Order: sequence, then structure tokens, then C-alpha cells
Amino acid sequence: MAINPNDAIKAFTQAARLGGAGMDAPKSPKDSSFAELVGKVADDAMQSGKTAEAMTAKAVVGEADLMEVVSAVNSAEMTLQTVVTVRDRVISAYQEILRMPI
Repeated sequence: MAINPNDAIKAFTQAARLGGAGMDAPKSPKDSSFAELVGKVADDAMQSGKTAEAMTAKAVVGEADLMEVVSAVNSAEMTLQTVVTVRDRVISAYQEILRMPI
């Protein structure tokens, strides 16, 4: 797929007009623990699943568009896959630490 240079220039110009605020790093890190971070991610994952369930229930009664349901379910699936992958890597790292000689 070829990218039209004019389209790329227009997109860059629009992004520059936004001020680039989203592209800068935060000034100072927030004081939070790893447990709080994991808890927030878990809460976000559960919320994604609940949103997918709610959209599915609305579709059953005819209140939601099929595209909205598919989007919500896909988002929940991607979130679950991400959580499982992170969990697997954390367990793998923990096992590697246990194998280290003291």
C-alpha cells in the first residue's frame, strides 16, 4: 500500500497544530506502587469485559448496533490477551529469578 506524500504532509500539519502535547513525556513520574499499577490494569480489564457484556445485552434486545457490539467484544478480547501475555511473562521472570544461584 503506497502512502500519498500529500496525505502524510496534511496529517503531520494537523498533528503539529494540536501542539504535540500528547507526544511529550510527563514532567515528573507519579508516586505509585507496582501493586497500584497492577490493580488499575486489572480494573480496566474488568471494565472492558463489563462493557462488552453490556453491549451484547443491548444487542439482544435490539438497542445496539452490531458494529458497536463487535468493537466492544474485540476490545475485551484484546485486553484479555494482553493481560494473559503479561501474566505469562511475569511468571517466566519469577521462575528465572528462582533459578539464579545465590
